[in-house]
Amino acid sequence: MWRLLRRLRYSLQRKRRRWARHLDRLELFVADVLYDRRHDRKARLLALSLHPLSLLFGQIVRCRLWLYRRHYFSSTTLGCPVIVVGNLTVGGTGKTPVTEVLARFLQAHGRRVAILSRGYKSRQESLLTRAWHWLSHQAPRAPKIVSDGKQLLLSAAEAGDEPRMLAQNLPGVCVLVDRNRVKAGQYAIRHLGADVLLLDDGLQYLPLKGHLYCTLWDKTQALEQQHLLPRGVLREPLEQLRRASCLLLSKSDGRCDEALNRRLRAYNAQAPMLECCHRPKFFIRHADGQRELLQWVEGKRIAILSGIARPESFEQFLRELGAHIAYHQRFSDHHPFGQDDLERFDRCVQLQAIDAILTTEKDSVRIRRDFPFCAPLHYLRIEIAILPNAQALEDVLFRFLPSLREPLES
Repeated sequence: MWRLLRRLRYSLQRKRRRWARHLDRLELFVADVLYDRRHDRKARLLALSLHPLSLLFGQIVRCRLWLYRRHYFSSTTLGCPVIVVGNLTVGGTGKTPVTEVLARFLQAHGRRVAILSRGYKSRQESLLTRAWHWLSHQAPRAPKIVSDGKQLLLSAAEAGDEPRMLAQNLPGVCVLVDRNRVKAGQYAIRHLGADVLLLDDGLQYLPLKGHLYCTLWDKTQALEQQHLLPRGVLREPLEQLRRASCLLLSKSDGRCDEALNRRLRAYNAQAPMLECCHRPKFFIRHADGQRELLQWVEGKRIAILSGIARPESFEQFLRELGAHIAYHQRFSDHHPFGQDDLERFDRCVQLQAIDAILTTEKDSVRIRRDFPFCAPLHYLRIEIAILPNAQALEDVLFRFLPSLREPLES
């Protein structure tokens, strides 16, 4: 009897893992269609079938924005500066590194900073638990505190990869996760002493009113080829660029693109326009935090493990550094790397005779430190640099939030 139950359990686990792999492949295929990375027959058929839904989604988004603009739905103010970092597209523009740059700047000016995040793909309460709280009229739960400014309190699985990464890179900065960022902001002000709030990926979160909207656009993406979800990656129509207080062109090569600038100015003629680029700093060994210079990867045969929206940019960084990519396993964005995923990847890597395994910093917080890979696992530390220099961004912050110049009350 017990043997039969064990066999049944093992069979169910295998089926569940098989379905998870199928779903992940499907998600990757859909992402390739959304980002126009595939143009075969299946991709064209899917794109054509999604186009009517994209038109419907656009009307729903415009209706929602109109209701907020006409004050049928209200936006809350919390009595302290709120800086919103976001974009019109789904992932891949560098919002989280920009949030980190802003937090460091505000912290250097003596501000008590709290970052509010939705915690995408973090562990959530079950539907039954939420229903019970609602039926029993219990007080709403406090937001998840990833960091109280003194110590890390939650893992990437509990908080989400980006909040966890921000928390470990920003000692002294509070990081909170909650879908209700009004509630999270109130908690940060009352209980953690925050006097500036940063909304990571908060452009579409309208219940909380921002004082400064930093909107990013990936400079490598053609503006005229974008489609709304679910056909493309746009969360809002392009005309909503007019809501931006500041336009940040990410992944810039430093050269001026007059055609792109003219198209952006057609939607927003007033907002300051800055360019920024991703600059690799060094490699960090995942197991013990040891750093390696960028030249360390030159000439090495590497394998890549990634679960990000735009893995092509990461690959290009490594090629420019002189690495030879022997194998690359791509997963969907924010993929939770399980034991089976890592074991399957490691078996494939063993056949490639590689020197090192590389991943992104965001992916590294979802990978166990003690997993016995066949080669050392390193992640690449990348920071955002404002072009021509950081002073341009500081000028924008002081222009929209002159109160930041005032000394903090003791």
